[in-house]
Amino acid sequence: METFQSLSPVLQALLATLFTWAVTAAGAATVFFTRRVSRKLLDSMLGFAAGVMIAASYWSLLAPSIEMSGNHPIGSWFPPAVGFLLGGAFLRLLDKVLPHLHLNAPMDQAEGIKTQWERSVLLVLAITLHNIPEGLAVGVAFGGVASGLPSASLAGAVALALGIGIQNFPEGMAVSMPLRREGLGLWKSFWYGQLSGIVEPMAGVAGAAAVLVARPILPYALAFAAGAMIFVVIEELIPESQAGGNGDLATLGAMGGFTVMMILDVAMG
Repeated sequence: METFQSLSPVLQALLATLFTWAVTAAGAATVFFTRRVSRKLLDSMLGFAAGVMIAASYWSLLAPSIEMSGNHPIGSWFPPAVGFLLGGAFLRLLDKVLPHLHLNAPMDQAEGIKTQWERSVLLVLAITLHNIPEGLAVGVAFGGVASGLPSASLAGAVALALGIGIQNFPEGMAVSMPLRREGLGLWKSFWYGQLSGIVEPMAGVAGAAAVLVARPILPYALAFAAGAMIFVVIEELIPESQAGGNGDLATLGAMGGFTVMMILDVAMG
């Protein structure tokens, strides 16, 4: 831990998001062991991922943003409120522009700019879309440690990376399994599954670097990442986890994910 602590925040963010990417790849690798995963299990795991993201949005991002904004001339609510809404608006813009297709949806329900891309590519882009705020959140958290503020701790940033990593496992499965069922080969299904997480290291490094260059934006950046994640949870993860008729399991999964992330953040943060 001491060696990790001595690294620059950008390098810390890179290593942490490489970990979250690796967990996505591990989830995608389950395609080598089974062709099909139970819909009940997948829905509960998607609910778990939603719970982790909701908890991380508050405990790891919004709460520190509010604490850091205590001396703002308008009020401590201003930076987190502005950042939160901008994060949601940013994801809405990406959602409208980036071609993608949600799990189990027919091709005629593809969103974003119309293209002739294959279904497999559109499914990968759907998961990639909500990996952007996850990577950004981890990067901003590590960048915030360099600010020296008590509410931005290395342990808290590590807890966030662990939580995001844990919930990336079902996301890797959620790409590779449907692709395998649709006839893609084992290695192609795995490749596309892990590819959905490659954006996290990029977003993580960008988030950490942005905070280091302009530290006053830190409260806004933390809230921005929270708003982007909440947008993804409400717009995608929760509806998909509830669509298979396993609403109770998905809800229990969400509560479990929230609890795990809360424990990680409180215990380590």
